[in-house]
Amino acid sequence: MKQRLQRLRFHRFSAVQLLIALALFFAFAPFVEEIKGGDLIIAILLSLVLLSGVVAVAARRRIFFIALVLLTAAIVARWTNYFWPHTVHPAVFLTAGLGLIGFVVANLLRFVLRAPSVDADVLCASISAYLMLGLMWTMAYWLVDQLTPGGAFSFNANTGTQSINGFTGFYFSFITLSTVGYGDIIPVSRIARWLAAMEAMTGLLYVAVLIARLVAMYSSPKSKDSEGPTPS
Repeated sequence: MKQRLQRLRFHRFSAVQLLIALALFFAFAPFVEEIKGGDLIIAILLSLVLLSGVVAVAARRRIFFIALVLLTAAIVARWTNYFWPHTVHPAVFLTAGLGLIGFVVANLLRFVLRAPSVDADVLCASISAYLMLGLMWTMAYWLVDQLTPGGAFSFNANTGTQSINGFTGFYFSFITLSTVGYGDIIPVSRIARWLAAMEAMTGLLYVAVLIARLVAMYSSPKSKDSEGPTPS
């Protein structure tokens, strides 16, 4: 009985699967949006990302069950909205998705900042957290656009779209996160401007803090080895 319980214990943290799922989503989502059945493919890829996020942080039972509850709410709302759009408003899925992604990012950063040394898991978790931050703000902009349609963002004539959902929101989010800002999409409402400002600050602080932490973890073992044995 004890051996069975030990087998059921959660494995050590790993973000490799999450990074692979994010890479698949970012590689294919922009190109399948306009084709027939593209919405279904994007929904499947996004569901895979959310599921991989739960698996990545499932090192403890309490964390796993919290993430599982958020995942269930997000997945059920997303697929219900896909098959029966008039039954569940997109804001329900977006709110649940924001809660789940925020929870996953917090646990990813917790793992990175507490790691004793730099290894493949730490690097994958660091990259995944950054990409998940961009995805989180994508959903936040989409939610604002759903709640205030046509009043949150201003689009130039050359953008070809007047909605922040889909690839447009993804594009605006990562351009803002990297503090590039081409000016083709402009936040107009107070909440949209606040979100854009918060994302830009998060992008700058994330890179600065993360690089400092990774350098400290990488150099710490070497500095200890170079000191040599302590004289008696």
